[in-house]
Amino acid sequence: MKKTNAMRILDGAKIAYECREYDDDGEHELERGAAEKTAQKLGIDAATVFKTIVMRTESKEVVVFCQSAIHEINLKKARTACGAKEVSPVKQDELLALTGYVRGGCSPIGMKRTYRTFIDQSALQFEKICISAGVRGEQLVLSPNDLVTITKATVTDLILEQ
Repeated sequence: MKKTNAMRILDGAKIAYECREYDDDGEHELERGAAEKTAQKLGIDAATVFKTIVMRTESKEVVVFCQSAIHEINLKKARTACGAKEVSPVKQDELLALTGYVRGGCSPIGMKRTYRTFIDQSALQFEKICISAGVRGEQLVLSPNDLVTITKATVTDLILEQ
């Protein structure tokens, strides 16, 4: 298996992780449910799969949110977390240039630049969570505390209450 930038960063920081591969059949193109399908393919609890959402504020700052696959992000809470009046997802065609990653393979670790990162507090209830390894078809399993440390993230409530 070829090491991704996220894996090299974790190796360099001596952070333990496991890489899990799954068949990527283009489901990253789905607007909703792709991360849940990934969890199903890996045979794990979907609540432990955290998707990476890259947004831009009204001042053009790029910010990163990690949210459990079973929940939608609450935009009001996201705005509050980063101190913005507005946040909106970056366009798909901008993602690679901004982060070095493609949709469906965007990891919060090892982006081209360091962006402020916010991780939903639900991550801390699990011993291990999954995030993208930086390519489609691969997930990293690691401690949520290690993810917070390596990304210098702020832990906050981002869940949209149903």
